[in-house]
Amino acid sequence: MPQFSMPTGDILMKAIICTRYGSPDVLELAEVEKPVPKDNELLVKIHATTVGPSDVAFLKAEPFIVRFFSGFFKPKIPIPGTVFAGEIEAAGKDVTLFKVGDPVFGSTVLAQGCFAEYTCVAEAGPVSIKPANMSYAEAAGICDGGNTALTFLRDKAAVQSGQKVLVNGASGSVGIWAIQIAKHYGAEVTGVCSSTNVELVRSLGAHQVIDYTKEDFTQSGQTWDVIFDAVGKSSYARCKGSLTPNGVYLLTVPTLAIMLQMAWTSRIGSQKAIFAATGLTQTKEKLSLVTELIEAGKLRSVIDRSYPLDQIAEAHRYVEKGHKKGDVVITVEHDNKT
Repeated sequence: MPQFSMPTGDILMKAIICTRYGSPDVLELAEVEKPVPKDNELLVKIHATTVGPSDVAFLKAEPFIVRFFSGFFKPKIPIPGTVFAGEIEAAGKDVTLFKVGDPVFGSTVLAQGCFAEYTCVAEAGPVSIKPANMSYAEAAGICDGGNTALTFLRDKAAVQSGQKVLVNGASGSVGIWAIQIAKHYGAEVTGVCSSTNVELVRSLGAHQVIDYTKEDFTQSGQTWDVIFDAVGKSSYARCKGSLTPNGVYLLTVPTLAIMLQMAWTSRIGSQKAIFAATGLTQTKEKLSLVTELIEAGKLRSVIDRSYPLDQIAEAHRYVEKGHKKGDVVITVEHDNKT
C-alpha cells in the first residue's frame, strides 16, 4: 500500500491518497488536513463525485501522455478526483457569487482533490449552482460527461439541425449526454451500444440504435456528418468511409494516431479528425447552459452504480471493465467531527 505522512493539523478529513501509479490497489483511505479556502476560493463539503475512464487513465498513467499533466514518475497531487457535487461550507473574503450553504457542482480540473470529504475551488473556476431537479449524486457527473459532450459537439463539430450524428459508446458517461445534446441541437442521432443498453439509448432520444455485437456501423453503408467516439474503440482510418464529404470524426482518447491525424486533416482534405482536452476547457458558461437544459427537462443523468468513498478501488475495477452505463458515483458521508 502507498505510504502517506500523517497530518499535523487538528482539523482532519478523510480522503483517498494515491502516491504512485498502478492498479486500484494503490488507492488508500487516509486522514489528511482539511483544506482552508483562499480569499477567492470556496470550501466545498463534497457529497458525491464520480469515477470515470479518465480517472482510470490517470491512475495507471496510460496512455503515457497523461504524465505530462499528472507527473512523469508519480502523481504530483496525492488526492485524485476532479469532479464534485456538494454544498459550500466556507468562502473566502473576496467571494461574491456564492454564499455558505449553496448547493453546487463543478470541477477542480488539474488541481484534483475531489476524492475527499472537502475540496477548495476558485470562485471564478468551473463551479455552478446545482440544478434544482437533480440530487448531488446525479449532478456529480455533469462536469465529466456533460462538459465533454458539449465541448466536442457544439464547440468542435458545430452540430446543427438536420445533421446526422453517430455516438459510439452511447451508453457511457459521455455517450448519454452526447445523445441528448446532439438531439437538442436538432441532429438526427444514431447510438452505438451493446444489446443490453439498446433500450436505454433509445429512451435518451436516439433516432436509431446499432447493436455493435450484431452489426459494425462502419460496414452499414450509412454516412454521418459527425462520428463521435466517446469510448476510444474506433479510429479515424476505420470511420473515414462512413463520414460525409465534410464530416468530422471526434475522439475522446489522446492517442498518437489522433494527434497526427488532426495535424494532417487540418491541412489536407475536407474531412476532419479532432481530439480536445475537454477537462481544460470547462467554463461557467457551459455549466450554466447544461444546468438550464437539465432544469428544462431536456437533459438527464444516468447512474449505473454507487459506492462509498472507502470502496473507491472497487469502483475503479468496475469502470476498468468498460461496460458501465452512465456514471459510477462515489458517495461521501460526513460525521459530526468534520
